[in-house]
Amino acid sequence: MSPSLTRRPGRTSTTSPTAGDPYLRSPRATAWLVLLLTVIGLGAAFALGPSDATTTRATGTGLPASSQSARVAEIVKTFPSGAAAPAIVVYSNTDNSPLTDAQQSIIRERAAPLGALGLTPGTAGPQLVQGKVATVAVLLPTGASDDENTATIDRIRHDASQDLPAPLQAQVTGGPAFRADVTKVFAGADTNLLIATASVVAVLLLITYRSPILWLVPLMVVGAGDRMAGILVGVLAPHAGIEVDASAAGILSVLVFGAGTDYALLLVSRYRDELHLTENRFAAMARAWRGTAPAVIASGTTVVLSLLTLLAAELTGNRGLGFAGAIGILTAMLFGLVVLPAALVLPGRWLFWPLVPKVGEPVTADRSGVWSRIGRAVAKRPARIALAGTAVLVLLASGALGLTTGLAQADSFRKTPEAVLGQRTLAAVQPAGAVDPLTLVSTTAAADQVAEAARRVPGVASVTPAGATERWARADVILDAAPGTAASDRALRQLRHGVAEIPHADALVGGSTAEDYDTARANTHDTRIVVPLVLAIVLVVLLVLLRAVVAPLLLVATVIASYFAALGASWIIFRTVYDFPALATNVPLLSFLFLVALGVDYNIFLIARTREDTVAGHDTRRAVLRALASTGGVITSAGILLAAVFAVLGVLPLITLTQIGVIVGIGVLLDTLLVRTVLVPALVLLAGRRFWWPSRPETATAGDRSEAQHG
Repeated sequence: MSPSLTRRPGRTSTTSPTAGDPYLRSPRATAWLVLLLTVIGLGAAFALGPSDATTTRATGTGLPASSQSARVAEIVKTFPSGAAAPAIVVYSNTDNSPLTDAQQSIIRERAAPLGALGLTPGTAGPQLVQGKVATVAVLLPTGASDDENTATIDRIRHDASQDLPAPLQAQVTGGPAFRADVTKVFAGADTNLLIATASVVAVLLLITYRSPILWLVPLMVVGAGDRMAGILVGVLAPHAGIEVDASAAGILSVLVFGAGTDYALLLVSRYRDELHLTENRFAAMARAWRGTAPAVIASGTTVVLSLLTLLAAELTGNRGLGFAGAIGILTAMLFGLVVLPAALVLPGRWLFWPLVPKVGEPVTADRSGVWSRIGRAVAKRPARIALAGTAVLVLLASGALGLTTGLAQADSFRKTPEAVLGQRTLAAVQPAGAVDPLTLVSTTAAADQVAEAARRVPGVASVTPAGATERWARADVILDAAPGTAASDRALRQLRHGVAEIPHADALVGGSTAEDYDTARANTHDTRIVVPLVLAIVLVVLLVLLRAVVAPLLLVATVIASYFAALGASWIIFRTVYDFPALATNVPLLSFLFLVALGVDYNIFLIARTREDTVAGHDTRRAVLRALASTGGVITSAGILLAAVFAVLGVLPLITLTQIGVIVGIGVLLDTLLVRTVLVPALVLLAGRRFWWPSRPETATAGDRSEAQHG
């Protein structure tokens, strides 16, 4: 606890406000200078920064060049048609009746104009399947930008459906159509997400501060930090060779608003406490800053270093998220510790109206508060409460039994897009894999042998030659199972294994279905690399901050336990409320990263304050109760706010982001309301001074006081 909070309420500081602090030698001028430089910096960033800030790649995951899918993608570029995939126009009747002769004539008339929109005009003849469905394949380049691909798909959908007589309908599916539908998910998503996030933060700040004015200051500062972070990412990412996709851009805003508002809550709470102790608001802010900055810097550094571990990932999407998130947290720290103090201190005490803090009023550590009562209840039976808290976490974690990962392509959307509807229509009359064939390449000399081996693989419906060059031959492989399903993945593995055994064939299997499979495997690899790195970083930061061994080990263990509890609780919700069939492959990794890095923040805020009070002269047991009383309200508010901000990810119609938002939101609430409030204080009470082993802050403090008395 800072020295200012150890004084009796009503006693004002007699220390000169300018003593020992460069900021206070000309406080008003310094604050105005900070705000002026901030405005100039934001103006320059908006004027000179990229027009499309943050996002340097709209969609996709970015596989390593060594993956089979990436190698196939490079090989097919050498073919005359280049890298291409079919957009499939599926004609059918809404009442599932057979297509009439008149309807088939309409479809034949539209086939040629539709084919003219692709790479091979004149070859897009309709194919009739079981008399109920007709398909027209339009070959499109896979190297087109997302905007170009979406525009082409929109044109195909318009031309295919225009003026069709009922009940005839046209649905466009296939790899390019799925890509267009994913792109549309993020069209305007940044704006919608920003509005939703800012609205949630505004409402919660208004409730927290109960002031019609105060909430505007942190909201504007954090909002400015978010815009600055987006511009910085857009500028720096290309120079660092990092690609940032649209999903990372959305998560960036959530991170900046969540972490930035948490830092603001801590600073404002400490500033309000100091205003109860001194008339000089500049001196109050200086002491509040000195009391808050170490914990904010420690927690922010933990999050930044944890996010940077994603730079070791294989997937460029994960690397982009790590880079963008780290820039975002650094920006949030800068605005929270430099810009926000200036914005808060210049207006004066009236900013808190109608609850204006007055000198002599009780500070937040008053023993009559709710958090003091909770602390005393925990202190009566710490062992029982620790066991009960652990039992709750274990019970929730058991909900993850039976959890499955690997979300099929068709199950990735909250609202079913046309590409999925077309896939379902096509799957009813032919193999489900026809909507997105695999691409099989091999040496030209071994092409026939490779094709024959592929036909013998269980789960393969057909193998059709699709051209050859002097060196390479290409074939389209249709699987019986729909893309992204367990049966499809199993057939793909067997296919790769089967053709790899043919000598001198150099056979490889790619295509968008194979890319999704390789992405899932790369996510598994990234998880094995990133998780240990994150845990090591969190442990090292806690070791350095607390100068202890027992405390960091216990804190890391509680954060890990809360992650598994959140995962189990979320899986129950996903199966019973949302009816999600599985978790997306990258959800466990990203949820772990955010929960461990952000969840340890609240432990840092609590335990750093505990050590501060211990050094100030209180024994460890009393120090943790004082820390709980003084930080309980603000940390609870910060946790609820952060959970609500992550829940905002649910406004996007992509299941992956919804799952991340729910898991992190539940985990943060568990950290805030159970782990930090009950479990950690109980563990500290049980451990006593051994919690700080091998350091002995209580003994050092007692020695300092004794030496001072004899001096």
